[in-house]
Amino acid sequence: MANTWKLYILRCGDGSLYTGITTDVPKRLEAHRSGKGAKYTRGRGPLELMYSEDCGDHSAALKRELEIKALPREEKLKLTEK
Repeated sequence: MANTWKLYILRCGDGSLYTGITTDVPKRLEAHRSGKGAKYTRGRGPLELMYSEDCGDHSAALKRELEIKALPREEKLKLTEK
Protein backbone atom coordinates (compact mmCIF):
# COMPACT_ATOMS: atom_id res chain seq x y z
CA MET A 1 0.00 0.00 0.00
CA ALA A 2 1.30 3.43 -0.92
CA ASN A 3 1.98 6.06 1.72
CA THR A 4 -0.58 8.77 2.26
CA TRP A 5 0.52 12.17 1.03
CA LYS A 6 0.29 15.03 3.50
CA LEU A 7 0.24 18.79 3.21
CA TYR A 8 2.14 20.75 5.86
CA ILE A 9 2.67 24.38 6.85
CA LEU A 10 5.82 25.61 8.58
CA ARG A 11 6.39 28.91 10.35
CA CYS A 12 9.89 30.17 9.65
CA GLY A 13 12.01 32.14 12.11
CA ASP A 14 11.31 35.34 10.19
CA GLY A 15 7.55 34.82 10.62
CA SER A 16 6.90 33.72 7.04
CA LEU A 17 4.92 30.58 6.24
CA TYR A 18 6.04 27.73 3.99
CA THR A 19 3.65 25.15 2.53
CA GLY A 20 4.75 21.81 1.15
CA ILE A 21 3.77 18.16 0.65
CA THR A 22 5.38 14.90 1.68
CA THR A 23 4.66 11.32 2.72
CA ASP A 24 6.71 11.67 5.93
CA VAL A 25 6.29 14.98 7.76
CA PRO A 26 8.89 14.41 10.55
CA LYS A 27 11.52 13.32 8.02
CA ARG A 28 10.76 16.29 5.76
CA LEU A 29 10.86 18.72 8.69
CA GLU A 30 14.29 17.38 9.64
CA ALA A 31 15.44 17.83 6.02
CA HIS A 32 14.30 21.47 6.13
CA ARG A 33 16.02 22.04 9.47
CA SER A 34 19.29 20.53 8.23
CA GLY A 35 19.32 22.74 5.13
CA LYS A 36 18.46 19.91 2.74
CA GLY A 37 14.81 20.86 2.28
CA ALA A 38 13.41 23.60 0.10
CA LYS A 39 15.71 26.47 -0.82
CA TYR A 40 13.16 28.90 0.66
CA THR A 41 13.54 27.52 4.19
CA ARG A 42 17.35 27.58 4.24
CA GLY A 43 18.57 30.21 6.66
CA ARG A 44 15.04 30.98 7.87
CA GLY A 45 15.15 28.85 11.03
CA PRO A 46 14.02 27.96 13.51
CA LEU A 47 11.23 26.13 11.70
CA GLU A 48 8.03 25.15 13.50
CA LEU A 49 5.44 22.72 12.16
CA MET A 50 2.13 24.59 12.37
CA TYR A 51 -0.25 22.29 10.49
CA SER A 52 -0.55 19.06 8.54
CA GLU A 53 -3.40 17.19 6.89
CA ASP A 54 -3.79 13.92 5.00
CA CYS A 55 -4.46 14.40 1.30
CA GLY A 56 -4.56 10.86 -0.07
CA ASP A 57 -2.54 10.51 -3.26
CA HIS A 58 0.15 12.72 -4.78
CA SER A 59 -2.22 14.42 -7.21
CA ALA A 60 -4.66 15.40 -4.45
CA ALA A 61 -1.77 16.72 -2.34
CA LEU A 62 -0.49 18.90 -5.19
CA LYS A 63 -3.98 20.33 -5.77
CA ARG A 64 -4.42 21.05 -2.06
CA GLU A 65 -0.97 22.68 -1.92
CA LEU A 66 -1.97 25.06 -4.73
CA GLU A 67 -5.23 25.88 -2.92
CA ILE A 68 -3.40 26.70 0.31
CA LYS A 69 -0.67 28.72 -1.39
CA ALA A 70 -3.38 30.87 -3.04
CA LEU A 71 -4.90 31.78 0.34
CA PRO A 72 -4.08 35.09 2.01
CA ARG A 73 -1.78 34.82 5.03
CA GLU A 74 -4.67 35.41 7.45
CA GLU A 75 -6.57 32.41 6.07
CA LYS A 76 -3.48 30.20 6.34
CA LEU A 77 -3.10 31.24 9.99
CA LYS A 78 -6.78 30.44 10.67
CA LEU A 79 -6.22 26.99 9.18
CA THR A 80 -3.29 26.38 11.55
CA GLU A 81 -5.48 27.22 14.57
CA LYS A 82 -7.89 24.32 13.96
